[in-house]
This record gives sequence, structure tokens and C-alpha cells, in this order.
Amino acid sequence: MTHTHLDLSNFSMLDIFRMEVETQVALLNDNLLAVESQPNASDDIMAKRLESLMRAAHSIKGAARIVGLEPAVNVAHVMEDCFVAAQKGQICLEAETVDGLLNGVDWFTQLSQVQDADLTEWLMHQADDMTELIAAIAQAMANPLAPHSTLPVSAPPPPQPAPVSKTAEASTSTPDRVVRVNVDNLNQLMGLAGEALVEASWLDPFANALLHLKQQQQAVCRLLEKLQQDATLSPAGQHYLDQAQEKALDSQALLSDRLGDLDQFSRRFSQLSDNLYREVIANHMRPFADGIQGFPRMVRDLAKQLGKQVQLDIVGGATQVDRDILEKLEAPLSHILSNAIAHGIEAPEQRRAMAKPETGTIRLEASHRAGMLSILISDDGRGVSLEALRQNIVQKQLTTLDLATQLSDAELLEFLFLPGFSTADEVTEVAGRGVGLDIAKTTVQEVGGLLRVFSNPNQGLTFHFQLPLTLSVIRALLVEIAGEPYAFGLTRIDQVLMVNQTDIMLSENLPYIVVNDENISLAQAHRVLGLPRSPQSPESTLSVVILSDNTHRYGLIVDRFLEERELVVRPLDPRLGKVQDISAAALTEDGLPLLIIDVADLVRSIDQLVSGGNIHLLNNQAIASIQAQQKRVLVVDDSITVREMERKLLQNRGYQVDVAINGMEGWNTVRTGNYNLVISDIDMPRMNGVELVRQIKAHPQLKHLPVIIVSYKDRQEDQIAGLEAGADYYLTKSSFHDNSLLNAVVDLIGE
Repeated sequence: MTHTHLDLSNFSMLDIFRMEVETQVALLNDNLLAVESQPNASDDIMAKRLESLMRAAHSIKGAARIVGLEPAVNVAHVMEDCFVAAQKGQICLEAETVDGLLNGVDWFTQLSQVQDADLTEWLMHQADDMTELIAAIAQAMANPLAPHSTLPVSAPPPPQPAPVSKTAEASTSTPDRVVRVNVDNLNQLMGLAGEALVEASWLDPFANALLHLKQQQQAVCRLLEKLQQDATLSPAGQHYLDQAQEKALDSQALLSDRLGDLDQFSRRFSQLSDNLYREVIANHMRPFADGIQGFPRMVRDLAKQLGKQVQLDIVGGATQVDRDILEKLEAPLSHILSNAIAHGIEAPEQRRAMAKPETGTIRLEASHRAGMLSILISDDGRGVSLEALRQNIVQKQLTTLDLATQLSDAELLEFLFLPGFSTADEVTEVAGRGVGLDIAKTTVQEVGGLLRVFSNPNQGLTFHFQLPLTLSVIRALLVEIAGEPYAFGLTRIDQVLMVNQTDIMLSENLPYIVVNDENISLAQAHRVLGLPRSPQSPESTLSVVILSDNTHRYGLIVDRFLEERELVVRPLDPRLGKVQDISAAALTEDGLPLLIIDVADLVRSIDQLVSGGNIHLLNNQAIASIQAQQKRVLVVDDSITVREMERKLLQNRGYQVDVAINGMEGWNTVRTGNYNLVISDIDMPRMNGVELVRQIKAHPQLKHLPVIIVSYKDRQEDQIAGLEAGADYYLTKSSFHDNSLLNAVVDLIGE
């Protein structure tokens, strides 16, 4: 928070009233929840809470009277009277009374959100509700306690405490004074601070240029000295030479002085620009608690609605968070909290049966870890049954039973983030529609973060958000595309690779590489972005950036990697609308504009090119070069062991290998592909190897395709049958243990 006096010159009185209401509503909410949930708190703590409640209501009443909102004065007045009566021990704040007071808080919240032009009409429509609200609160004061009662809370206390935020303890502390700044103005200030930082860096090369000028002046002085020594001049010429030497020495001395001044100014200006930049960044941050003020109340109301007892513990409320990230987090955090109450936390009787406390606990924690913002939401509820989740996935036909049994715990839990996926048995207003978690993950990815979930059956569920500390400054990889620099946020990059041309393979004319046993399709960046081809000559080693979204993963070929750098993010002019594949801009150190890639948008663009049939993601020359470099082999065998052995043998020698599991599949594959060699077994279902060879040799376009038969059978009649059908080699499977197979392949199609 910025410690400064509030400049109200540009605000109307109603604007000031709204600010007052927003501040006091937060205090009312926190303290009412604390009073309700901790009836056994000490007298001192209870007195402080009631004092804070009374002052908050009194402040709203005074502010409403100043702006002439008499209905608001009446509501605040009856709330204040209620708190004063509780302070004096005349009434107890029972659950029903707290409900009425919270309704009053909600009424003020709604009032603060009504625009000036609609305010009179809104108050007219609210007249009946307001009368009922005042009557409900006043009713609490009609039932006074006995004269000697001093404890201004309900008794006896419930067996377990109801919901409360641990931040409520600190709610009575004096808040920092703050200045309200328009978000657009703050973003503009951020941009100007970034530009100042860029301009400061310009001074260094300028100083270097002056230093070079000084060196040239020194050279001129030396030449003049030599001329003085060697030349025979007339008296007038000697006079002019002396003057030239004097002027040169004066200029050199003046330049030296000014260089010293410039060096000092450069250091001061750089420090000042850096301080300004960091201060603006700090003012773009807000405490985590500012963005979650409504959560304790939401948890309390929802738990009460569902007949559950839930305590919300908030840790790290002072953790600084970028205001843009904080705004985006409200919806996903709210949904996860609702899910935890609706699906995770059990009813009190169920928790008793499981030897758990009747009150469930949800912990919301924010902290800075390893240069990232870390947010944990955990509960002590039922968690997720991994076996039930596995069966649910199979029932929804999201995967096969065989594959589902092989999925790890982490892989199973990732299904929770799929659109439309829900583990709830029934749909309610709170949850069960399968929406929310997918939006939460998408929101997190949009800001360059990660969201993971961990489950411990019968002990709870934990969601872990990892987010950048700020969206105003990003750590980026700068690359060159079509001769221009572009930036990728480091958090949006899966991997960067230098790939040899010989490592690129083709499948149906689509280029791809293999990374960690995964085939990753390649695309040239300039083709995806619609830019002209780079004028530089093609390199034997390609610079590849691996990018992904929820469902797709691609390798983007850029001209070259430039450097890694922190960038001050500048939003694009809103008049441009959404620029495809671009998210924002920045300035380089020399003041030139730099575009920042929208990775999610770019991945979609690549996928649309592929699915739309525009498969020429590399130029024709590159495809032809790959095709010329790599030979394609089709292995046909019904034994998975033999297929994999042959595939690995051949791939290790640089061949591209496809496989088929029987003769018929091999025949269909060889007709649709472009192979240099077929290696086939003899005994296979649907079509044996000899029949496959005959089909190939009878086909007009395939008759010259080399074929090797590899069989367990070493009988002479089988060899004769295979060779008569047209096979070029007949080998036994013992050839795997020597170089016979590889030698035969090299003999037929080369390395």
C-alpha cells in the first residue's frame, strides 16, 4: 500500500461515499464472522470487535448523512444501535441476529455499486426490503438480556466453531492510506517508467561515442605536435599552428570534463529510472487479502446453506500480487472453494463417523516461492477416490480400460480439468455441471502459470497454483523471425532445442522430431505468422521452440535465438482489436518496438493449418531435403517384440520406421505411404508374408520396392517360396544377433 494522503479533488461526494462504504463493509463482514464463529473469545477481543463494528456502522451513517442518503442513514443507524446494545451487554448477537446484520452489509454493498443516475430509482424499489431489514435488526434489541449479563454473545456455544477467516483478527488494525488510481492511468505510468528505463540505457553507448571522439582529439593533438616539430612555417603559419594546438588542448580538456559529468549523470539517471520503475511496479501490486475479501463470507453462507460447518484459514494475506492476476484469480479460487464445500467437506454426522472434527477446514495460502506466486487451496474432506475416478473416465469413454489402468495418479487427476467432466452424482446450483475447473486451468495458463491437483483419499484435496509475480514485467526469450525480433514469455515455453536437419522425419509429408519418445510436429514461424521468408541461408542446425496448450504440442522453427531478457509489457492499442498470435508489445534497449507472441493463439493457428490441410509447414526445398536424407522402412510382424527390436535397430541407424501388425495392415499401409523398403514376417494372420510379397510385386507402382523376409523358419522350401514370390532377401531371426539384417538393408537402400 502507498502511504500518502488521499487526493479527492477529482471525485464526487457520492464517489467518496462509495469508497467509505467499501472500506467499512470489509470491516463489518470480517468482524461479524469472527463474533459469530468465536463466541468464547476473551472479553477484550470481543470488546475490540464490537467497537470496530460500531465505528464502521457509525462511519457509514455519517457519510450517508453528508451525501443526503437518508435511507442509508436509517439502516446504518439501526445497525449501530444493535452494536452499542451488544457492547453494553443488553443483547446477544445470536445466529439470527448476525444473519440480519449481514443482510444489512449486503444492502450497503449493493448500494455502493449503483450508478449515480440510477440511485433514486433503486432506493425507491428497495423501500419495502429496507423496511423489513430495519425491522429484523431492531427485533434483536426487543429481547434484552438479564440486567447482570455481561457477555454480549450467544450462549451456549456450539460444539464446534463455525466458519471464520483467521485474517479477521487483524481486521481492526488501522488500514494504510491509499490513493485510488485509474487502471488505465496506472498502466500508462507503467509504460512511461519502462520507457524511462530504456532511455537511460541509451546514455551508455552515447558516452562511448564521446569517448571515441576524445581519442580522436588526442590523435589530432599528437599530429599537431609532430607538425610543430617537423614543419618549417612562416611566422603567420606558426601563429595559426599555435592557436590550433591551444584550441585542440582546450577542446580536449572541455570534453574530458563533460565526459566525467555525463558519466555521473548517467549513473544517477539510471538509478533514478530503475527506482521509478520498481516503485511503479510496486504500486501495481496489491496484498493477496485485497482480492479475497468476500471469501470468508461466501464460505460461511454456502456452508450454512448446505448444512455443513466449515472454517476458512487464510495464510499469507499480505503477499503482494499483481492486480491484474488478482482480478483473474477471483473466479477460479471461488469455484474451487465452492467445490471443496460442496464435494469435499463432509456433513458433520459423516465427519463424526470418520473420527474427524465436525468442522471441516479449508486452507488458502499465498506465498512467493522461487520467483513465482504460489497459492495452495487444501481441505480436509473426502478427497477424490482414484479408483472411482478411473471408472468414471472409462464410463465417459474418455479412454479405454487397459489404458486407464496404466495411468498414474497425477495423470488421472488431470481429467478433472477437462471441459464438462464432473465426479458429482447430481447437479446442484453449487456444482456438478462439469464447468469451472477447466476454466480455472485455462485462466491460469493465460497468465503463464500452472495448476496442479493432488488427492489423498479421505484426507482431502489440494490445488496448487504457480503464477508469475507480475504481468507487467515478464522474463522472455527473444528470437529472430523473418529478420525481426519477437518475444516468448519463458513460462509459456516447454523447451528450446537445436535440431539437426538429419533428425527431422516425415509422416504424410508432415515434418516432425522425436523428443522424449513423443512425436512433435514442426512448423516454420514465418509461415505461421504470414511473414516473408528470412533472407539468410538455411542452417544445418535449426532453432526450435517447443510450445503447447491443453491438447496440442508443436515445435516452432525460428531463424535464431537472440537472448533472454526482462521486458516491460505494453498493451496494444485497443483500436487494433485482437491481433492474431500477438498478446502485447515491449521496447528493446535501443527503443525499437518488440511484439510478444500469444502462445495459446499461435498453437491454435498451427493446429488450424494442419487440420485444414495446409500441411506445407516447411518449404518444399526443406521437405525434399528431409526426404532425400532419410529412408523409410515398413516393418510388418505380428510379434510386438520382433517389431520393436527391428524398429530400434533400424532407427538407431537413422532410418524412419513405421510398423504394421499383420499382412493385411502392411498391404494397406505400403499402398498409402512412400517407403524405400519393406521387412516382413512369414506367418501372420489375415495375409502371410509370401502373399504380401506377391501383392507388392504385382502392383505396377510398387513392383520395384525391395522386400526382406525375416522368419523363424529356416527350411529350404520356405526360402524358395519367399524368393520366388519376389523377396530380395530371406533371413532368419537369428540375424538380429549379428549384422546380417542391417547389412541387407544397406545393400538394398543404402545408409
